[in-house]
Amino acid sequence: MDVKPHDEHIQRLYARWLDAATKTGFAASLCAFLLYVSGALPPYVAPERLPELWGLSVGRFLEQTGAPTGWRWVALMDHGDYLSLAAVALFGLITPVCYLRIAAPLLRHGERLQAALVIAQTVVLAAAVSGLFAGG
Repeated sequence: MDVKPHDEHIQRLYARWLDAATKTGFAASLCAFLLYVSGALPPYVAPERLPELWGLSVGRFLEQTGAPTGWRWVALMDHGDYLSLAAVALFGLITPVCYLRIAAPLLRHGERLQAALVIAQTVVLAAAVSGLFAGG
């Protein structure tokens, strides 16, 4: 298999973005968690209620807490627990962001198949996140 000179450049570019995004996600998660446990932001579900809720089915949990379903949780990021959830959800953006960052260099170097795969994977991930394929 031929290794092209630009392969290492693209791999390093991806790695730099992956490193930066992972560190950013960790910092955001840590800050959100600290805001949650310090009480700086009120929780949607009080931490002392969690032990009684852990064993419930999803339906019962939703019934007991009034927690939102689907994307409605985004409106609750002024609560510490949901801000923490949002920070963790940021980790799901790392792969598509890194993929999109290398799409243009791949095309510039004539790697049309690789670029198409990167774009296709990003589209599939976006469709999955959108709820387009959600059942029920």
